[in-house]
Amino acid sequence: MTSFSFIFRITFAWTLASMAVAVFMAQTLLSHRDSGGMLVLLVLGAMAFAAISAFSHVRRVRLLTGQVDRGTLASRQRRQIEVPFEAGETFDIIDAAIRDLPGAEQVDSARDSLQVRAKIRYLHPYGGGVMWQMTGHTGPSANQVIVTVTPNGDAGSVTLICEPERGAWTDWFLVDGGANLENADAIGRAVARRVAERRRSEQAAAVQSATEKELTVAKLSLLHAQVEPHFLYNTLASAQLLTRSDPARADEMLGNLIAYLRNSLPRTDDALSTLGKELERARAYLDILVIRMGPRLRLQVEVAPELHGAPLPSMMLQTLVENAIKHGLEPKAGGGTVWIIARVVDGVLALTVADDGRGLSGEGGGTGIGLRNVRERLRLAYGNAASFTIVSNYPSGVAATISVPYQRNAAASPVLEKVA
Repeated sequence: MTSFSFIFRITFAWTLASMAVAVFMAQTLLSHRDSGGMLVLLVLGAMAFAAISAFSHVRRVRLLTGQVDRGTLASRQRRQIEVPFEAGETFDIIDAAIRDLPGAEQVDSARDSLQVRAKIRYLHPYGGGVMWQMTGHTGPSANQVIVTVTPNGDAGSVTLICEPERGAWTDWFLVDGGANLENADAIGRAVARRVAERRRSEQAAAVQSATEKELTVAKLSLLHAQVEPHFLYNTLASAQLLTRSDPARADEMLGNLIAYLRNSLPRTDDALSTLGKELERARAYLDILVIRMGPRLRLQVEVAPELHGAPLPSMMLQTLVENAIKHGLEPKAGGGTVWIIARVVDGVLALTVADDGRGLSGEGGGTGIGLRNVRERLRLAYGNAASFTIVSNYPSGVAATISVPYQRNAAASPVLEKVA
């Protein structure tokens, strides 16, 4: 019924127009004997042309959409599209979709006003032959696309208009062969595809970030559970010897080993530790080495008691201390000093572990896995708000500094500061 009404409307309009022309011609051609027959042929030809044109339009619309109604048969198409991105991103998506449309030319976009206007060259679906143009389609004349993006909170509302570049009154006589319907649907599909790609990219980034975090947590658990065999064996061997010569120092060494092992047990979650707890672990480790290395190892700790409650990722301080011993002081014949210094400057906690050992140019350096792990964990925990630097210490050795946002939301840990 809708198809019949559309064909009848187009045919009726052409009939009225041709009859008006016939009446005008009849008044000016009364002296010609055969003028009546010519006028009848003119009216009948116009009616046939209109009927064929409308029928061809209906068949093409049905081919494009699979259904025929007043909306799909119209030569002027309007769409309202909701895009789940803010207006600026929505504008970029729409602008790219229009520029990629077949036949798009003279695309004028204004990002400040969130508007896009473009001319779309008509592309004949069947080669643009004479018979196709004779069926009433607009032929080589252009269509146009007008888009306005309206901000809607965190989303963008898109008003899309696809229409011929001619007056609206011509819709009573001319059809577009479904060209603007095709353009509107193509832009809608392009927007949907780009939104889906953006969503997939976001999901992939989220999965990658979660995977990296899980991997880092797994590495941290291994780091917690790992006690180097040679460190444990050497400590127990030293304690065994001291039990015969100096039982008091043997008892002190075993107490430090117990404290170190207790603080090195894997945590059940990846919650932040505190500077006080991490300092307690590091001191237990260093006190063991002081007993073993004797005067070759000296410690200087400068951490104010009020900073003990500052949140800090676990095992980071321990990693820096172990690096200072293994790669800085143990290879050095005369040993040296390890400094642990904490300062708060402009809301940033700077924790430095320095030594006067062999330095960055010394032989026997490690693989760097521990330092890479520190950087990666800082990135996952704080993003760009944290940093890690390692530089040469003057006159010798290395200074490594972790900088994180300072917070006062944990109780201080009773760690005794001393110089050995």
